[in-house]
Amino acid sequence: MELDMTKGRPLPIILKFMLPIFLGNIFQQFYNMVDTIIVGRYVGANALAAVGSTGTIMFLVLGFSQGLTTGFTVLTSQSYGAGDLKRVKRSVANGVILAAIVVVITTLLSVSLINSLLRLMNTPEDIFADASAYITTICYGIVASVYYNLFSAYMRAVGNSRTPLYFLIFSAFLNILLDLVFIILFKLGVTGAALATNISQGFSAILCLIYIYKKIPLLAPEKKDWHLESHDTRHQMGVGLPMALQFGITAAGTMIMQAAINMFGSTAVAAFTAASKLGGLLTQEMNAMGQAMSTYSGQNFGNGDVERIKQGVKSTLIANIIYSIIAAIAANLLLTSTLGLFFSGSTPINELIPWAKTYIIVSSLFYAPLSFIFIFRNAMQGCGYGFLPMMGGVVELVARMIAAFIAMNISSYALAVACDPIAWLAAAIYTGICYIFVIKDVQKRLKNYSHA
Repeated sequence: MELDMTKGRPLPIILKFMLPIFLGNIFQQFYNMVDTIIVGRYVGANALAAVGSTGTIMFLVLGFSQGLTTGFTVLTSQSYGAGDLKRVKRSVANGVILAAIVVVITTLLSVSLINSLLRLMNTPEDIFADASAYITTICYGIVASVYYNLFSAYMRAVGNSRTPLYFLIFSAFLNILLDLVFIILFKLGVTGAALATNISQGFSAILCLIYIYKKIPLLAPEKKDWHLESHDTRHQMGVGLPMALQFGITAAGTMIMQAAINMFGSTAVAAFTAASKLGGLLTQEMNAMGQAMSTYSGQNFGNGDVERIKQGVKSTLIANIIYSIIAAIAANLLLTSTLGLFFSGSTPINELIPWAKTYIIVSSLFYAPLSFIFIFRNAMQGCGYGFLPMMGGVVELVARMIAAFIAMNISSYALAVACDPIAWLAAAIYTGICYIFVIKDVQKRLKNYSHA
């Protein structure tokens, strides 16, 4: 089921590879939404707000570790594109060992800092205890999330995007079942929702590992490969660390945005949480397209075909402009009916609608710039460039900080939720300029290499 992305028309082959990732992302968002729906309906609106208020911390912790480990797989993709199958196996083993180190450090740091971060983010007192319980449990399960994403990324690095989808679908349904058992039957509240997420991802990670050894032997390291190799470690950390920092920096910006939103109380937080779930669902195509571009660029960079990379980027930009318009229309049409899914009949939906509608209207106008970020950033990362995409996260952070601080000072909810679109626009311009520079640099490097 491996896919060679160095041949064929760029857009059809990218879409073929992207579709299973997109469906997988949809399922992941779907079971995240089910988490939220079950919590909102069976535990209460405050519990939903508590889970929502931790989303940015979760993005910081899991995004940092997953960004690092996803960066490890770029070497695998490039080695596969170059036909160096021995290095493919070696890169897998090296990445698994490095990931273990990442898991230990990230878990210890995150658990010890959770309450301080929640205080720093102005988390309302009436949801603080639930927020702390939920995110602390999630952090104890970092190992499951990291290894599921690592093994899935290894499969995608050699063109197999379907199998991770199947395991994610299994994980989604297992998560829903465990949500119902832990929350409704055992009355574990938000802790039950977090446990369901950790256990379901753990099962998926194990299934991915078994599948790799049974069905994809080129990704299965041999005994001699199980050690840290200095050159591969430098390469993987050189790509992975900037990707992790990029996630971390972006997450820091969203935490500042969440702090601004938290100032408006638990009702605003609950409405924002529900609306952002809808927005997150509709923008998963952009994330999937970015993941596809990383593998596509990695394989074609390994094959030395920079013109093909440029063709792929151009085609996906046009496709995403069209998709962004459709997604924006859908977000505004579906908002009111979607809100009703998250809350029980006793919750006054009319009080939530103004807060939720403001967020959706403001953010959906800027879906196109958001999609550009994924394409430019992942195309550069696939070519092995880590620093410039990471600085895109810095641009987002600065833009969000400025907007959030102004919003807090003038008590403007509209500006608080505009932090995201302002950051997207700034980062899209920055990454677009950087992409042009990177492509020229890649052309120069490949030309010098061919003449050597």
